[in-house]
Amino acid sequence: MSKNHSAYSVEAVTESDIIPLDKRIAKSREALRCAFISLMEEHGLDAITIHDLCTTAGINRTTFYNHFKDKDQLLSYFEQDVLKRLEAFQPRIASLSVAELFACSLTKRPPHALIDLFALLGSEGDLLHALLGDGGDPAFSRALNEVVCVNIVRSVLHKKYREHPSVFVEYYISFYATAYLGVITRWILTGRHESAEEMARICMRLLFIRPGESIRL
Repeated sequence: MSKNHSAYSVEAVTESDIIPLDKRIAKSREALRCAFISLMEEHGLDAITIHDLCTTAGINRTTFYNHFKDKDQLLSYFEQDVLKRLEAFQPRIASLSVAELFACSLTKRPPHALIDLFALLGSEGDLLHALLGDGGDPAFSRALNEVVCVNIVRSVLHKKYREHPSVFVEYYISFYATAYLGVITRWILTGRHESAEEMARICMRLLFIRPGESIRL
């Protein structure tokens, strides 16, 4: 699979594929998940073969093809599983007001929605590390930006700008969304040493910091 090929497609894996049918299926898919992460970290996504996956996961090719038609569908399954759960945060993020966020920044107590978001990202740290790393899938980084970062930035905009965005507003959203994607990516790739609450606090600080102001947390 080419590095430029977008592996993320909502239609690629059905909802029934996301929900394991029984413990045996769940065990096989977990073995494939661990194998996929290990091989991606060691060799990179493009170099992975079905043979490598089956050998590392300890399953035969028939078992693999009972679950997935090819490597691309396997990749899409794991990516969508994470993205679908992250999408569940959209209503909570969208409900945050600028006033609420500013009040949280003054008390240095980030909103629970932001803490929970980083907790979920952290719980999927091994998979995200593989996907966002040098040997991962660039398409996933773009999808993560749209699902998480763009929604965080839109949530702090005044309603009139959200409903009637100007060219400048779109660039504003793009600028800050890309910045937050960089924050998330750095956290994941450097080992997630900060807690979910610390990362939520960092995001709040970055949102309200002014030019020339102290950059201390």
